[in-house]
Amino acid sequence: MNNNELISMLNRDLRDEHAAVVRYLIHSYLEGEDTSLGASLLSRAREEMWHMHWLGKIIARVGGEPDMSVAEYPHDPTNRATIFKSYVDYEKNLIPHYNEEADKVEDSHIERVLRREAWESNMHATKFQRILDKLSPEKAEGLPRRENELSPEFVDRLQEVVAQKYTQMIQHIRDSWVFQKEGMEAWQLMDFSMTQMKQLAHLAEDVAENGMSPKFELGKIEKSTSIGLALEKTVQKLKDSQNRHNQFTKDSEAQKHRGFMLNLDLTLKQEKYEQEEIQDWISKKN
Repeated sequence: MNNNELISMLNRDLRDEHAAVVRYLIHSYLEGEDTSLGASLLSRAREEMWHMHWLGKIIARVGGEPDMSVAEYPHDPTNRATIFKSYVDYEKNLIPHYNEEADKVEDSHIERVLRREAWESNMHATKFQRILDKLSPEKAEGLPRRENELSPEFVDRLQEVVAQKYTQMIQHIRDSWVFQKEGMEAWQLMDFSMTQMKQLAHLAEDVAENGMSPKFELGKIEKSTSIGLALEKTVQKLKDSQNRHNQFTKDSEAQKHRGFMLNLDLTLKQEKYEQEEIQDWISKKN
């Protein structure tokens, strides 16, 4: 297998793992993180994030551009039973897939990662099957439902910010992988992506609590090969994000929801911190 074939193969896997992250996150928010189903799904999503991380680092290390797009996750949304059956099937299909890929590669580290992806997929399938087996008939035949509390117009605005925050987070992850040879700055970007993941969770939970699936739609990902240029664009996007969030602080409906306003205040402080940190990095480079 030549290098281009390796990158193409791993990027396909990256898209599949990304799809699993999004599917399990959305489902966890709809169930509610404070429920046993929601907590279990969130745990699986976090493990799939590690799978993405291992693949993305390898792709960038061997000279490839990580494909941050999301593959399709085929699932039957009829009820919880069909959804979890879809999850079992998806994870089971990955076991021979990753083992076959591991047989093709010569790099011992990449082979170990692919073997690990296989046996962890097996663990996921087993855990989803246990959930499926334990569902009561009522739960199995039902779907996660939440009560509507927010106006449709406000939820639409939240959905736009969900999509923007998701894109911002994915951009930071991509940049941390691509610029990993830069050392500390790349991993600080990964730290920032984790902060953005929590910000995204707050927004997505508000949408899900209103009975809707959060809008995890990926916007444009910049593919800069210069860390200086990437950092400058990051600062501008943080400023844009901060401006959008500032508009919410003046929104009369937003002000009715104390939890939302508390999370918004924290997000604004975090975004200011990130801007100042990155601007310091840029000034030290010049």
